[in-house]
Order: sequence, then structure tokens, then C-alpha cells
Amino acid sequence: MTRDAARPAPPDGLVVVDKPAGWTSHDVVGRMRRLAGTRRVGHAGTLDPMATGVLVLGIEKATRLLGHLALTRKVYEATIRLGQTTVTDDAEGEVTAAAPTGHLADADVLAAVSPLTGEIMQVPSSVSAIKVNGVRSYARVRSGDEVKLAARPVTVYEFTVRQIRRVEAAEGLGVVDLDVTVACSSGTYIRALARDLGASLGVGGHLTALRRTQVGPYGLAQAHTLDELAAVAAQAEALPVLSLAAAAAVAFPRYDVDGEQAKTIAHGGFLPSPGLGEGPIAVFGPDGAFLALVEERGERAKPIAVFV
Repeated sequence: MTRDAARPAPPDGLVVVDKPAGWTSHDVVGRMRRLAGTRRVGHAGTLDPMATGVLVLGIEKATRLLGHLALTRKVYEATIRLGQTTVTDDAEGEVTAAAPTGHLADADVLAAVSPLTGEIMQVPSSVSAIKVNGVRSYARVRSGDEVKLAARPVTVYEFTVRQIRRVEAAEGLGVVDLDVTVACSSGTYIRALARDLGASLGVGGHLTALRRTQVGPYGLAQAHTLDELAAVAAQAEALPVLSLAAAAAVAFPRYDVDGEQAKTIAHGGFLPSPGLGEGPIAVFGPDGAFLALVEERGERAKPIAVFV
């Protein structure tokens, strides 16, 4: 890939994109590669084509941060439709079953939400991107295979019903639409929450709208649309990139070291454990430069990614 000589060289850092509906996460990465003039672009967590909202992209060296950023708390605003089941657990799939919902009281709905909050075992949607014997689950379903995925632990920190609306679906069936806010761990499928909520109420359910508003510390307030980014690139201006140091400072616990320790970590050596707990820790040198991510191993901190 060639880069326009008039355009600034792509800096190392993150770009928070407000993904539009109808685009895959891979589509957005491809667009950013063209805008930034580099192939070193990746994302920190897939969004379905139907979904909109926060998609965190890494450019150049920041691509090495992405695997660590993916394991974070995420927040979504969604609409769940009760009374219809679809093959994909969302509005993009064919309706496979329908049931009357007139008997459902608001209290019934709210009571059914409670068991889907906290630490739960969740069976991912069969059309998810999870690999089964090396093949994506959705590809197996499309080829006619019957796929049964194993339940796995996830955490739903918040499952709040903001509004309950009783509406008429296109087929004339009365359904119940729920506008909800969900905060959850990485790996949680909002489609599966919709499916399981509908199943517990005996009427079926699926997702009709999904917008991700937060990934770890990065939210819509920092996000840019693709049109905004394209306009910046068209003027040969620098893209609005969150620097490696700024990105690491808000995403991980901070460990400031002296000059000798900075030299040690730059060569992949171990540091004294700072006692900051589990998970990646961001190491900064005496000049404020971001040096590495480390993990504590007893009394020592082991480097897991060095950026100098």
C-alpha cells in the first residue's frame, strides 16, 4: 500500500470509530488502512454488521495493544423484541417462531431479566464467529450443519430495562420491545441475552438494534465517524489518534520506573513487582514515555509486550 507523500506518516496510536450500520469490523479496518496509508491496522473487538458504535482501532505499534484491550468491560444500548424468534437471534435472520405477548406484564419482564444479570453461563449464538474444529460457527450453520456451542462463563454487570413498548410487528403480531442498557464482560453476546430472555418468558426473543457506547475507557465522546476521518485525510491532515502513552495511561494501571529500570525493561528484563494486582500494567519511563506492558509474577513483573 502506498501513501500520499503530502499526508503525514501514520502515528502509533488508537482511533475510536463510530461504526455505521451495515459495515463489518473488517470493512472498517480496510477503510482505515486506506485513510492512514498503512496496512498495520487492527480492531479491539468485533461488532456485528447490524450494530453501530464504538470500535477501537489500533494503528502501527498500537496493534500490539489490541489483544490486551479486548478483555475489558463493554456497554451497549439495545432493543430486544419479545414474541418472535429468529435463526440468527437478531433482526437480520428469518423469523422461525412467533408467540402472543398480551399476557406479559411489565413485572414479568423485569423479573426475567434478573437471572440474566451477574456471573452467568451463556451459550453463544450458533451464528457467532466462534470456531468449531477450525471453522467459524456461522459458516457451519450456513452450510447446513447443526451447531451446538458449549456454554461459557460471562459477566453481565448491568441489565437495565429503560423502556417497555407494546407495538405491532410487520406481520400484525403484537410484540413487546424493550430498550435496554447492558454492561458486560468481553465475550458476552447481547443477541444471546435477547434469545434467553424470550425463551425464559416462553415467547421467544431477538435483538432488533444494538449500539456499543463504551469499550473499557473509550466511549462515544471520543469516537469519530468514517466520514469525519475521511474529511481529515482529504485535507492531508493528521488523523485524530490517541497516542500510545495516552491510550495505555487510561486503560491500565500505571507503573513509573527510573532510568535504570527503563533500560532493563527495554531489553525485555524483569522488574520488581509494583503490587498493582492481576492483569497488564503499563510501564512508563522517567520522561513519561510508555515503555511496556508487564504482568506480575510473584515478586517480579514480567514483560508481555515491549514498545521501545
